[in-house]
Amino acid sequence: MPATDDFLKIRSIDHLEFWVGNARQAAFFYAHAFGLAVTAYAGLETKVRDRASYVLQQGKIRFVLTTPLQPEGFPADHIHRHGDGVRDIALEVEDVDRSFAETTRRGAKGVQEPTTVQDEFGSIRRASIATYGDTIHSFIDRSKYKGAFLPGYRATGEQPKPGPLLYVDHVVGNVGLGDMNRFVAFYRDVMGFSQFQHFDDKDISTEYSALMSKVMADGSGKVKFPINEPAAGKRKSQIEEYLEYYRGPGVQHVALATNDICKTVSRLRDTGIPFISVPYSYYEMLEDRVGKIDEDKGELSRLGILVDRDDEGYLLQIFTKPVEDRPTVFFEVIERKGSKGFGKGNFKALFEAIEREQALRGNL
Repeated sequence: MPATDDFLKIRSIDHLEFWVGNARQAAFFYAHAFGLAVTAYAGLETKVRDRASYVLQQGKIRFVLTTPLQPEGFPADHIHRHGDGVRDIALEVEDVDRSFAETTRRGAKGVQEPTTVQDEFGSIRRASIATYGDTIHSFIDRSKYKGAFLPGYRATGEQPKPGPLLYVDHVVGNVGLGDMNRFVAFYRDVMGFSQFQHFDDKDISTEYSALMSKVMADGSGKVKFPINEPAAGKRKSQIEEYLEYYRGPGVQHVALATNDICKTVSRLRDTGIPFISVPYSYYEMLEDRVGKIDEDKGELSRLGILVDRDDEGYLLQIFTKPVEDRPTVFFEVIERKGSKGFGKGNFKALFEAIEREQALRGNL
């Protein structure tokens, strides 16, 4: 389904902002476990009175970790309700005013009207709209800004590394039963996206649980947002578990691209990142299922990396366990070798592995 009007002209995912209970400690975790560099800071020392924020970068990936400094107000309420989670999927666009005007005209709920913010390093233009749950999309134009991140932030002096994590490949949202098509229509009709792929409960199911998913993409095909909803099953699906503990719709996981998944995952395992494990039997018929691949099957098995192939090539992927105590947000590491898919052939093995983790939590 081609996008009929790519009016947003999205340049990239500018950043993902996580609202967290303790930004200083979360920044330490992401810096030391994922290898991100803390490049900028905003807080009391920069005359920001209501919050503290840390900017972490690697490659084109940029996370902002924000915590409120007082218990009153919506950010504190958001953290109390959801725990640590993604508040803002910010998009860099050519024209903030047009992006806001067009999306709100088409039915989006405005959160922040177009605003100019400036300091001694220049100015940025930003606005934001609501999407599923308490998640928002900010539109940002930073073409006239030369500072560390945004006005109000100061550089730490630490420089981001070029890799091995390169960019955000896709961001997955979980919504309630019956809401997937509503948000598919939102991204299509309000934001001008097109449907990239579709998976139903026949594709994504096990003996116990199932889900349905549609992938929406912008006009360039570079910005991709899969949207999941639960499907009927014998027991509670991973989507239902997420919705229960996140207390509503939100970002389920963030996929981070790399060009050497074996080396990247080895490093992340060494720094303590816990990954979902799959049984060795998955690898016994791997080459029969996906054909010849460049990577060593024994190394993939040792690391727990999954492989899938489509008409355009193959991909390698692996999923972390949730990175907070609530079984909500987790990460994917993905390497694409031609494939534009999302690992359809891995769904059964992956979901059975996730169900084993759910069973350990008593939530299956």
